[in-house]
Amino acid sequence: MGKPVSVTRISLHKPPPSLTRIRVFIRRQPLLLLQGSTGSLNLANIGYIMLRIKTPKSLRAKREVEKRAPKLVENGKKTLILHGTKTSNVLNDVLTEIYHLKKDNSVKYSRRNDNIRPFESGGETSLEFYSLKTDCSLFVFGSHSKKRPDNLVIGRTYDHHIYDLVEVGVENFKSMKSCSYDKKIAPLIGSKPFFAFIGEGFENVEELKHLKEVLLDLFRGQVVSNLNLAGLDRVYVCTAVSSNKVLFTLCALRLKKSGTIVPRVELVEVGPSMDFVVRRHRIPDESLMKEAMKIAPELIKKKEKNVSKDAIEGKIGKIYVPDQRVGNASLPFTPKGVKRERREAKAKGEDNKHAEKKQKQKQKQHDDASA
Repeated sequence: MGKPVSVTRISLHKPPPSLTRIRVFIRRQPLLLLQGSTGSLNLANIGYIMLRIKTPKSLRAKREVEKRAPKLVENGKKTLILHGTKTSNVLNDVLTEIYHLKKDNSVKYSRRNDNIRPFESGGETSLEFYSLKTDCSLFVFGSHSKKRPDNLVIGRTYDHHIYDLVEVGVENFKSMKSCSYDKKIAPLIGSKPFFAFIGEGFENVEELKHLKEVLLDLFRGQVVSNLNLAGLDRVYVCTAVSSNKVLFTLCALRLKKSGTIVPRVELVEVGPSMDFVVRRHRIPDESLMKEAMKIAPELIKKKEKNVSKDAIEGKIGKIYVPDQRVGNASLPFTPKGVKRERREAKAKGEDNKHAEKKQKQKQKQHDDASA
């Protein structure tokens, strides 16, 4: 029935005869299905339906709408944390730890969700609705079953539709409370992290490459152009043990004296720590990926001619200097002796011409006499 749109209110005038039921589906379902005693309503009768879009009236609602409007530079990605039909104690602790790591830009729902089933048709509608409601572009969904115990689904959305999914199993979980360390070096909320991906699997195995992208998007926080080194206080260490298993650990940075300007860095495990076993994953199709990777023309920098950038030296430019003709350059003032020198040179030049002329005449006379 055409491309769906979001509808806030539907009012009818001159309803079609024998109308018995109205059903409204939002997003990937048919928008309207009007049924009567004679069967489904065709497209010609939709002219009887008037759609009215409700606009915000209060300033608070207008500000909220403006926050969610498309921008040239988007805000930081928020994370939605959800529970499935059944979750284990280990999985509850994992979701709580992830919420504490991303407390400044995350939303956590503790209620069970029976109708959310990722990787299944029709089981992602509620997930997309919660993403639209909370304005979250990342989500972490935990569930537990006999077939897939301690199951964690990490995914991203584009335009509040499912973009990609990665399903992992959690093993050997170690919480923050079980780690003993000096609380002064504990990572602060809002600080920027380092990432260390160890192992060739992150470059060769497709599942681990996908997991690497999702973990970077999940824990990197707000993208900034300038960074203060004092705000780097944590390291996410991911080690690829096999083609489907990754050791995930959070460590704090401890700076010690080294006798030089550069301090000696030590890593202290602060938790959480767990093993990820990759189970299922779904990558986006090429058309959706191409649409999501588009960059606004206003953000594309024009190429500067004869200018290049180097990682060490920074901005490097080439300057082309033309040949300088010093003799033809005009002077700002005329020296006093120039006129006399010109007269002398002119007189000398005339004398030379007169001498050459006499010499030519003598040569001509000598030639005539010899002839």
